[in-house]
Amino acid sequence: MPPEGVRVATLPAAVLWDMDGTLADTEPAWIAAEHRLVAAHGGRWSDEHSLALVGSDLMTAASYIRLHGGVPLEPEQIVHTLLDDVVGQVARGIPWQPGAVELLCSLRDAGVPCALVTMSWTRLVGAVVDALPEGAFGCVVAGDAVDRGKPHPEPYLRATAALGVDPRSCVAIEDSPTGAASAEAAGCHVVAVPHAVDVPPGPGRTVVPTLVGLAPETLGALVPRPA
Repeated sequence: MPPEGVRVATLPAAVLWDMDGTLADTEPAWIAAEHRLVAAHGGRWSDEHSLALVGSDLMTAASYIRLHGGVPLEPEQIVHTLLDDVVGQVARGIPWQPGAVELLCSLRDAGVPCALVTMSWTRLVGAVVDALPEGAFGCVVAGDAVDRGKPHPEPYLRATAALGVDPRSCVAIEDSPTGAASAEAAGCHVVAVPHAVDVPPGPGRTVVPTLVGLAPETLGALVPRPA
């Protein structure tokens, strides 16, 4: 038993990570790829269009690009074209978000399981995960492995089921309202780190400016505990 008055640090059952914009600063790569694709087909595109897609399922994004960018390809063709471009950019170096890899390693060292929950498809996810320390993620849920993408809770529910944890005891780290909505609908507490788009505060959500300095115990303190 700890001495009276001493609070024992608690840890989350698991930490569930978004990838684009949260773990790695890949949103500029996606935006550049969208501009190139639309321009190649004579269409018009804007950064505002790109920002409207942050956190979205890629097939949903592709349908939006087809409609608003005038790209005469089927949505799956659009996704694969974008992936070719972004994977090529990532191959030249992955821009990790400040504090992300350090927090991921500290969670691993503390014995807290982590999952990657992203709307990017498997071939891009593999390039990112392969660049991380071994054992960083116990589970990966990619956008091409789910029936319903974010903001639906399915991606996060799949991750927590694979890890064998209660989503209500988990923390999800996200950078977009779409991703935050998905994690919250699954029952997770969300740590939002706004990057390309704003994430407003809300119930069950903690907004922070950066992951730098965050520790496993800091995340654990955010998870509601039984009375």
